[in-house]
Amino acid sequence: MTVDQDVVPEHEQAEPVSTATVIGYTVFGFLLAGWFLFIWLVVQKGFVDSVGEVAGIGFALLLLVAIIGSVRRNLR
Repeated sequence: MTVDQDVVPEHEQAEPVSTATVIGYTVFGFLLAGWFLFIWLVVQKGFVDSVGEVAGIGFALLLLVAIIGSVRRNLR
């Protein structure tokens, strides 16, 4: 079963994502990739340790974004 846009009420549709948000996520993605390469190749930690460190930082950033978004939405 598919859901058409007509089925979703107007007030439940997601807001469009701003260009600044997309740029911010892209910058964070590149920073995380760079940090992974730095930890893996320069500091010479193991591959799994490097992936774990970057995954932890990524999840922490996503949690921070979720908290900020929820606070901003409640202030409106």
